[in-house]
Amino acid sequence: MVIIMEFLEKYNLKNINKDLLEEALTHSSYSNEHKNVHNYERLEFLGDAVLELITSEYFYENTDYKEGEMTKKRASFVCEQALSYYAKEMGIPKFIKVGHGQEGNINDTIIADVFESVLGAVYLSFGYNFAKDYIYKIVVPYIEKNFVFFGDYKTMLQECVQTDKKSLEYVLVNETGEAHNKTFEVVVKIDDIIYGRGTGKSKKEAEQHAALDAYKKSAK
Repeated sequence: MVIIMEFLEKYNLKNINKDLLEEALTHSSYSNEHKNVHNYERLEFLGDAVLELITSEYFYENTDYKEGEMTKKRASFVCEQALSYYAKEMGIPKFIKVGHGQEGNINDTIIADVFESVLGAVYLSFGYNFAKDYIYKIVVPYIEKNFVFFGDYKTMLQECVQTDKKSLEYVLVNETGEAHNKTFEVVVKIDDIIYGRGTGKSKKEAEQHAALDAYKKSAK
């Protein structure tokens, strides 16, 4: 439990309602296999609304965008890809409880849902102002950097490399799992230096994740 304690301490969540946190981390496949266990769906519903309010308020107070532009910008930072990214950076996925049939298949949809359910637990435990500070620590830095969470990262990285006239290469470095459930690991090299690393259920997916890793570093 060391990592989860680090997560709780990092975001000042040590006093969070532990029952709510447990619920926020529980997928329906787990609750279906255990009696008297609640899953995260109700907390996700609440967290989704809280997240929309906080991010809407941020764009209203900190930009002069018109309604359509605010809607578009907000969507890019609360989409599934963005939420799953935040959760992974925080170290949440390894604590998600799923049923036996779901083990090994905790996808980005589930991870994004849990990000929202944890926010719901934070809101109920500490109130709106605390939840706002929490989201400002996690989400706003990416808004300020205008970070891109979705798209063809290989193309985006290629455009960066072409600008600097550097060579770009994707190399498969590892392949694990049974034939029907393989995981691939790829590194992306720029001028023979490893800049990014990614894994996926296909080589293409792994390449995209490696490109995102490299693109993220280049955007800093």
